[in-house]
Amino acid sequence: MHVRLTSPRVVGAFVRTACRPGWWRVEICLSLCLWAGGWARAADTEQYLSPVAIAASPDGATLFVAAGTAGRVLIVDAASGQVWSATALGGHANALALAPDGTRLIVATGEASGQIEVCDARSGRVERLVRAGHTPSALAVSPDGLRLYVANRFNHDVSVIDWKGGRELGRIPVVREPVALVLTPDGRRLFVGNHLPAGRADAAEIAAAITVIDTERLEPAAQIQLPNGSTAVRGLAMSGDGEIVYATHGLGRYQMPTTQLDRGWMNTSALSVIDAAKAERINTVLVDDVDLGAANPWGVACSSDGRWIVVSHAGTHEVSIIDQPGLIEKLRRIGAGERVDGASLSSEDVPNDLSFLVGLRRRVNLSGEGPRGVVLVGERLFVAEYYSDSLGLLDLATAGPLRAKSFPLGPAVAPTQARRGEMLFNDARLCFQHWQSCASCHPDARVDGLNWDLLNDGLGNPKNTKNMLLSHETPPAMIMGVRETAEDAVRAGIRHIQFLVRPEEEAVAIDVYLKNLRPGLSPHRQGKDLSAAAQRGQQIFQRAGCAECHPPPLYTDLRRHDVGTGTGREQGKSMDTPTLIECWRTAPYLHDGRAATMRDVLGEANPDDRHGRTSGLTPIELSDLAEYVLSL
Repeated sequence: MHVRLTSPRVVGAFVRTACRPGWWRVEICLSLCLWAGGWARAADTEQYLSPVAIAASPDGATLFVAAGTAGRVLIVDAASGQVWSATALGGHANALALAPDGTRLIVATGEASGQIEVCDARSGRVERLVRAGHTPSALAVSPDGLRLYVANRFNHDVSVIDWKGGRELGRIPVVREPVALVLTPDGRRLFVGNHLPAGRADAAEIAAAITVIDTERLEPAAQIQLPNGSTAVRGLAMSGDGEIVYATHGLGRYQMPTTQLDRGWMNTSALSVIDAAKAERINTVLVDDVDLGAANPWGVACSSDGRWIVVSHAGTHEVSIIDQPGLIEKLRRIGAGERVDGASLSSEDVPNDLSFLVGLRRRVNLSGEGPRGVVLVGERLFVAEYYSDSLGLLDLATAGPLRAKSFPLGPAVAPTQARRGEMLFNDARLCFQHWQSCASCHPDARVDGLNWDLLNDGLGNPKNTKNMLLSHETPPAMIMGVRETAEDAVRAGIRHIQFLVRPEEEAVAIDVYLKNLRPGLSPHRQGKDLSAAAQRGQQIFQRAGCAECHPPPLYTDLRRHDVGTGTGREQGKSMDTPTLIECWRTAPYLHDGRAATMRDVLGEANPDDRHGRTSGLTPIELSDLAEYVLSL
């Protein structure tokens, strides 16, 4: 159903009527009159737009914006920034892509019940729905327009879809949480950005990877490991000539004790440069400055003429404009053994060289906040500004200093305390020299897959990053329980990890944001129900004594226990009992990340039955028990 409405009051009445039982879907196209009169929303609808992704029509005259939390796709005039129409979608808008002929817009929506919504690019009307996996987070369309590739984040795979016929052709496993896709110009290789590292966190090296898929064989062809400490991959882009792939990610210096922040001691922000033909990483450059971080790199785009690479910095509300030919030439020279300007003496030094991009990069403040997706239209850069519900614009052809503008995508809405807390959690301006935000180690308020040596429980004993979900409901905080409450931990983190003193109201807002987090539905479930294996595992959970320390509904007894996992000077020490809710999302496990999988927790990491009587279980019973725990 496609309705044009001109009164916010009428919109509210229509949505209330349309949401009655029997109406399975509403598609609303809002006119400019509605834009002028105000943005009406049903009482239970997210009040913010939260633009996350952006695409441009082939002629560059029209922009398409995925408004994440609002669950809408906006069609915007590129010249004026005016919203022409807005179409309601079936869920959270995660990503979008344009068909090669420009006539259809494809939008990835939803979470556990992910779907692809195919829209008419002129009107925004939804024409077709195709099922996808858990949280479809990135899209790529083959050059011939026949295939659609979908990154199913929490299924850890990529769907291959005949989007015109509405059927899935197959799925290809990748490493962990695919969130970014880019195809080579000939469509024969698909590069997949895996958000987080996989495997143990106590290994000598731990890093996220880029998977390369052979689209003819529909199977992984290569795995490109990023530098040690790489995590939170967010964006991929292909150079205009198809020769280079660029990946944005964080680069954590997790092997260092967290005693300072100067010169990127804890976290730096990176752009990895990949040879597309060889499927090999050429090098990784830092997009920070020597004394000023550029935290949480997100979107990346390349100009079609090969002049620029553009990176958005979600934590510092900036963009970097990088001289692409200059960067590639400098990397070539240092790879050939030549001495170049800066601190690097060889290619191996580059990922640690905060001065490598001096003279090659312009760093520009945006007027909006929380930049995510970026797109280049000729010499104009457009940015999806998540927290200010706006569209950023930079004219790269401007002589002299670049100055950003922002166009509102909807009426200004004062942030609630929870929304403000989310903004602060992701804002690196709370940190000394802007090196990191809370989200740098807790992307999406969850985990980064690394062990960090925080000083709250001594030196030389790194601990695995914890999920922030339910942290305020499950005291004490921290793995050793060294903070009595999560409120204490938030304030200690600002002082001792961000290295600044901030107003108390900011910590209060972060508390409210964290308290408002809700668990996602596990991909191990069948819909909302337990699988047959998980139902069997639920019985074993009781029989093996797991529920004694992990009783529902929080699946923790809120106490500390010595379960025999301590090593070195922590041997014999008690540790906080973690909640098991959403543990499907938080591998690796145990305080030092030694268990790559839940099966490892229950098996080899529990030889003496001190955290569950599991030694007598058969392999099938262990698998069933793990399946139940991962379903929580």
